[in-house]
Amino acid sequence: MARGKIQIKRIENQTNRQVTYSKRRNGLFKKAQELTVLCDAKVSIIMISSTQKLHEYISPSFTTKQLFDQYQKAVGVDLWSSQYEKMQQQLNKLKDVNRNLKSEIRRRIGESVNDLGYDETVNLIEDIHNSLHVIRERKYKVIGNQIETGKKKLRNVEDIHRNLLLEFDARQDDPHYGLVENEGDYNSVLGFTNGGHQIVALRFPANQHPYIHSGGGGSGLTTFDLLD
Repeated sequence: MARGKIQIKRIENQTNRQVTYSKRRNGLFKKAQELTVLCDAKVSIIMISSTQKLHEYISPSFTTKQLFDQYQKAVGVDLWSSQYEKMQQQLNKLKDVNRNLKSEIRRRIGESVNDLGYDETVNLIEDIHNSLHVIRERKYKVIGNQIETGKKKLRNVEDIHRNLLLEFDARQDDPHYGLVENEGDYNSVLGFTNGGHQIVALRFPANQHPYIHSGGGGSGLTTFDLLD
C-alpha cells in the first residue's frame, strides 16, 4: 500500500509537534554522522526548538569555532569583528548608565550640585522629598511593629502577674498553706521582711539550736519575692 504524501505545514498540536521535531532531529543527526564517516566531511548542525532548547551536532575532532573560521574565509566576512563591535556598544551603554547613577548618588548627598540648572535643581528637590516620604513610611511601619510586639509582651507579663496574685491570694485562704510537715521533728517560723515584700520560712530540727548567718548563707533560710 502506497504511503500518502505528508503536507508540509506547521503542526498545530504542540505534543505532536515536539514528537516530530525529536524524531526528525535524530534522523538528521544520524545522516550527518553518516556523511562525516563516508565522505570525511566536516558537518555542523545547530538547531533551536520552539521551546528555545538548543541541539547541536558537530563532526568529531572539529569545533564550532573552527567551523566559523572556515566559514569566514570562504565567505570573506569577519563575524567576530561585528560581534565585538556590538559588545563594545553594549559596554559603552552600561558605562553611561553607571556614570549617570554615580552622578545621581553624589547629587542626592549634596555633592556636584553647582553645575545644576534651575529645573534640574527643582527636580532633584522633588525626588529627595519623595524618597524621604518613602523612608518615613518605612520607619513608621517598623516602629509600629515594634510597639505592637512590646504591647504583646506587656500583656503576657500582666497575665503572668495576675495569675501569680490569684495564686498567692488562694494560698493565703488555705489554712494549711505555710505549715511544715512532720511537726514533731521541726519547728517552723513564718514571717515577713523588708516591709512585707518577702516571706521568710525557717525550718530546723527541734534538737538543734537555730542559727541564721547575717550574710544570708544559712541553708535553713528560704526567701520568696512577692509582687507589689
